[in-house]
Amino acid sequence: MRFRRSGRDRKPELNLASMIDATFLLLAFFVFTSGAGLNEAKLSPNLRVQQGTEAKDDLEPQIVEVLKVNGAVVFRLGSTDHATREGLAIALKALPQDRGLFVRVYAGVDVGSAAAAIQVARDTGFEAVTYVPAK
Repeated sequence: MRFRRSGRDRKPELNLASMIDATFLLLAFFVFTSGAGLNEAKLSPNLRVQQGTEAKDDLEPQIVEVLKVNGAVVFRLGSTDHATREGLAIALKALPQDRGLFVRVYAGVDVGSAAAAIQVARDTGFEAVTYVPAK
């Protein structure tokens, strides 16, 4: 607040520029942050509750591991190793396709073998195939 020194009437002179700036910044903050919650509300979790099934079955993921054993690429499903795409396809046809499949690829495996495992899973009817690099 500034007071004029001239004359008898000493009226305060207010500068409203800083108050307008602060008001604008607060308005912009609330406009930008209120829209962020709407997009997050549209996300649906990938969890399903099925009645009549055991909880243990729902928590065990179906995983195909692609790794090198003695220099050869092996597709491991559970405790069974498959050396060819055809053997993997036969094993995948026995699994339920609605639960999806994870393809875990270990270090040293070429891209073609990883893509082959994903393609075999798609060809056998899996719609949800997820690539997971192993650590």
